[in-house]
Amino acid sequence: MKCAIYGAGSLGTVLGAYLSRAGIPVDLVSRNKNHIVALRGKGAHITGKADFIVPVRAMLPDEMEDGYDVIILMTKSIDNEQTVRFLCPKLSEGGVICTCQNGLPEEEIAAIIGDERTYGCTIGWGARYIAPGISELTTDESTFTFTLGRLQGGRDGKLESIASILSHMGKVEIDSNFIGSRWSKLLINASFSAVSAVVGENFGFVARNHRSRRIIQLIMKECADTAKALGIKMAPMQGKNIAMLANYSNPLKRFLIFLIIPIAMKKHSATRSSMLQDIEKGKRTEIEAIDGAISRSGRKAGVPTPVTDRTIEIIHAIEEGKLSPSLDNLRLYNNVR
Repeated sequence: MKCAIYGAGSLGTVLGAYLSRAGIPVDLVSRNKNHIVALRGKGAHITGKADFIVPVRAMLPDEMEDGYDVIILMTKSIDNEQTVRFLCPKLSEGGVICTCQNGLPEEEIAAIIGDERTYGCTIGWGARYIAPGISELTTDESTFTFTLGRLQGGRDGKLESIASILSHMGKVEIDSNFIGSRWSKLLINASFSAVSAVVGENFGFVARNHRSRRIIQLIMKECADTAKALGIKMAPMQGKNIAMLANYSNPLKRFLIFLIIPIAMKKHSATRSSMLQDIEKGKRTEIEAIDGAISRSGRKAGVPTPVTDRTIEIIHAIEEGKLSPSLDNLRLYNNVR
């Protein structure tokens, strides 16, 4: 299959490097000209939990060819309509987009190119952009998992082909309950990623700190309650029952789960959320695509989401320069807990 990774930033560069090292032809596409120049000149340098350099085929968006059988979409989901409309002419007649984005992006993409050309993927590992040509892998290689699927379920040849490509980096599961996988990933992103950005620290810090961990637990609960109200069964992630972290109905069980959270996230302790990285670069975050998806779905299902709503307000205030990432921001939750 003719394949491209559109949005070769931190995660996309790592994926492209592993595929290229395995001999899989793939085009790495990014709007970051300095990054593309570095990738062309010196190859992709992966640091952190791995350390290697590999030559890659890199290009700017206007240098893309036509006829891609699969475009793996790894941009921020902020401008999805514009991005997908740009990519449509680049697809082959039977070409598809497989989105690895955060939130619940499949419905928006399918509205533009159709359900039959829209595939989704959740990933279980993390990375951080360091400098042009360099990405840091922030999680162990044991976290290299991909969950593939379609919102309407089922398997087909395209899913098998995409799985074959991604299997050169890690373990791939085709999930008939893909919407459940989406919500499990949403639960982690909306809680850990957002609170990491609110506080300005990595996942390990916000899991250890009692105040931030409590906010994380409350967001998880709101996410899980919303999914349940919508009739969505949350799927395991990397073999773990993620929904269990929000499944409590009495103070004792809530306390026991509170103790488990840092252990459950140990492999991801060095991860700095993409939202925090965006804030540090002065960019807009994906807060509306991630936590906003829970708030909107909660209103639809009649489930209150006050902690998630307050998190969105705080992140917007940080984006606008009214606040800075800090532990002090946790005091802003006092009247919603």
